[in-house]
Amino acid sequence: MKISAQYITPNFLPCKESAMMIISSDRRPEDAVYRHVIPAGEPWLFEVKQGQTLRLLDLEGNQAIDTLFYNADNPRERYDPQRTLRRQGNAYLTTGSVLYSNMGNPLLTIVADTCGRHDTLGGACAQESNTVRYAHDKRYMHSCRDNFLCACLHDGRLHKRDIGANINFFMNVPVTPQGGLTFEDGISAAGKYVELRAECNAVVLISNCPQLNNPCNGWNPTPAEVLVWN
Repeated sequence: MKISAQYITPNFLPCKESAMMIISSDRRPEDAVYRHVIPAGEPWLFEVKQGQTLRLLDLEGNQAIDTLFYNADNPRERYDPQRTLRRQGNAYLTTGSVLYSNMGNPLLTIVADTCGRHDTLGGACAQESNTVRYAHDKRYMHSCRDNFLCACLHDGRLHKRDIGANINFFMNVPVTPQGGLTFEDGISAAGKYVELRAECNAVVLISNCPQLNNPCNGWNPTPAEVLVWN
């Protein structure tokens, strides 16, 4: 790993640390044991083994990657944002954040991050939320929840009951000093990435967000890439 000289210092962070160090990785794409480009607006489900490193790459910039994690050996054990945020004492995820499960065990750890912070409060878009937030005719637009369900259907290990609160990698949901949440223009850019080390055999469920009604994708959903190293 190498530490860059860049910092993100948002003035609205109600967290312990106001400056988040950007840490890059020396892992080379050509050494990855797995690579896959997820088309704009599409889902993907795969597994990483304990000790492997997963990179989520924002290929064109400002693309939210909605993600859920599960223990592959016990899929009822899944990512828990409440435990994760409480233990780290910070409203955002970044380098050093440990992603805890609903059973209190570490699932993955963020080991590199060239974006600076990631959201786990804003949730995933769905038919219902699109209707409530935007308009009745938005109900049948493509959504992340639909993507999650579609991937689960094809895989067979996960079901509707397993879809919980997710992480929105590269998504900008500022928390104001008053506790407000808003969907804002992204802070990511083309080539930004986050890397996570698997602390157990983990199922990774992704929706490469198709949202068109707010700026979480820069009003233009684009492809993303996943890479895995041993």
